[in-house]
Amino acid sequence: MHIPVLLKEVIEGFNPKSNQNYIDCTLGEGGHSLEILKKILPAGKLLGIDFDNRNIDFVKQRFLKEGIEEKNFILVNDNFSHLSSIVEKFNFKDISGILFDLGLNSYFLDESKRGFSFRFDEFLDMRFDDKNPLTAHDVINTFSEDQLENILKTLGEEIFAKPIVKQIVETRKHKEINTTFELNDIILKSTPIWYHHRKIHPSTKTFMALRIFVNQELENLEKALNVSSEIISLHGKIAVISFHSLEDKIVKQFFKKLVDQNTFKFVNKKVIIPKWNEIKQNKRSRSAKLRIIEKII
Repeated sequence: MHIPVLLKEVIEGFNPKSNQNYIDCTLGEGGHSLEILKKILPAGKLLGIDFDNRNIDFVKQRFLKEGIEEKNFILVNDNFSHLSSIVEKFNFKDISGILFDLGLNSYFLDESKRGFSFRFDEFLDMRFDDKNPLTAHDVINTFSEDQLENILKTLGEEIFAKPIVKQIVETRKHKEINTTFELNDIILKSTPIWYHHRKIHPSTKTFMALRIFVNQELENLEKALNVSSEIISLHGKIAVISFHSLEDKIVKQFFKKLVDQNTFKFVNKKVIIPKWNEIKQNKRSRSAKLRIIEKII
């Protein structure tokens, strides 16, 4: 079972009450949503969104086993970038809180066989959604040297973007780059030995950049945050858990803009991070940052 990150802090920040309505834009395995639901019964409703249909089926059964009635939740298999149309479709109103947990589900890294991790020899797919026509394989094998370098620099903050991309372009002159292991070998060849002995694996940033680009993660986040600020009710709260600097920068700047406009206020002026005990129990929580704002006008 996936362990929900900063669960106590999310619940404290939202302070959900009976009969309120909430949206979980990143349902996952339903850890955050279940605790919210327990607080908003008997008449409160939760709208849960997830692009992975497996999670929808799993969470429905989980909620029912916990005694939550179907009248109290709506689960939607979609991307949160479509938040506006989803809310409209289900006529979901009087929203007291909207949650985003931007952590990558461990299923995609460990089990999906879609090439998200350099630990397994898999085809370079990296799509969360099969309907997305663009794969990491397409990007690696068809994008120009300048385009690839820009992706690695801006989305991966990769300091060795130039030599990595040069090696990619040189390699693909002779044969297509098809698998994660092939790409990993290129990265190892292109980077100095000292870079291989740090806490972060030398391929981490390149793989992250490709995943973010293929799935338009940052564009989708910006779009959904804008919609959230429009649909949230007065005194409703938006909470975002981010895991890398690019996401956190978008959230921080967007929240600051709303606060500067005097339409929202910070619930916690300082960013909330996991305590040592949580990091010890769940290592993937170590880079989590939680920011919460409340609508005041």
